[in-house]
Amino acid sequence: MDLQLAGKNVLVTGAGQGLGRALGLGFAHEGANVAFHYNSSADARRSPLPSAELGVEAIAVGGDLRDAAAVAAIVERTESELGPIEVLVNNSAVTKKQRFLESTPEDWAPQIDVTVTGTLQLTHAVAKRMAESKNGSIVNLMGDSGRVGESGLLVTATARSTTVGLTRSLAKELARFGIRSNAVSLALVRTDNFDAHAGTPEAEQMKKILAQYPLRRVGHPDDVVPMVLLLASPLSSWTTGQVVSVNGGYAMP
Repeated sequence: MDLQLAGKNVLVTGAGQGLGRALGLGFAHEGANVAFHYNSSADARRSPLPSAELGVEAIAVGGDLRDAAAVAAIVERTESELGPIEVLVNNSAVTKKQRFLESTPEDWAPQIDVTVTGTLQLTHAVAKRMAESKNGSIVNLMGDSGRVGESGLLVTATARSTTVGLTRSLAKELARFGIRSNAVSLALVRTDNFDAHAGTPEAEQMKKILAQYPLRRVGHPDDVVPMVLLLASPLSSWTTGQVVSVNGGYAMP
């Protein structure tokens, strides 16, 4: 199926590694021009971009989403090298598995600053440009902890829960500009930092984790990429304000 993404200009945040990079590559394979955003990932600076073999434009754009000046620079560079941003994928987030009563405000700050404030800053900057061109699709990634809650991820869940309000409010407020907004909610996805998120589970612990999934496995980036591409695609032009779960059945809305 042709998702009609060829020639679209896409910005994916947190695309230096893991799921974000898989998403960027997915768009590139559909013929889109992609800006792979990263902050501190050394992999993003070293890894080859897919432009040559796929016949698309691809750039790596560094910047801290907590910094307003850096956000402005990310948007300016993306648009100067690729053209107007037509698809924004908000994937950047900070998570930390920790008991709430053992945490401190210093533990909370990075999660709120990146996941909430950083996402707001970048979305604000990009949405302004999209509104001028009367066109755009925003896809926000979030964790299921933000929908159903999860022990040991209270602060992460709090930060991620804002994605639901952001997604639906953007959909209602920006529809008059031709901008759509949707979210994809995930359970555990095995990426480069899987062990850090899952707490390096031993075999027995992993069995308990998998018992919570009707499909009896955690996800992989390839399980997630198709849904994000579809929501970003013009084929989903009548879909906005939705939170779609891609989670192996871990939580059923």
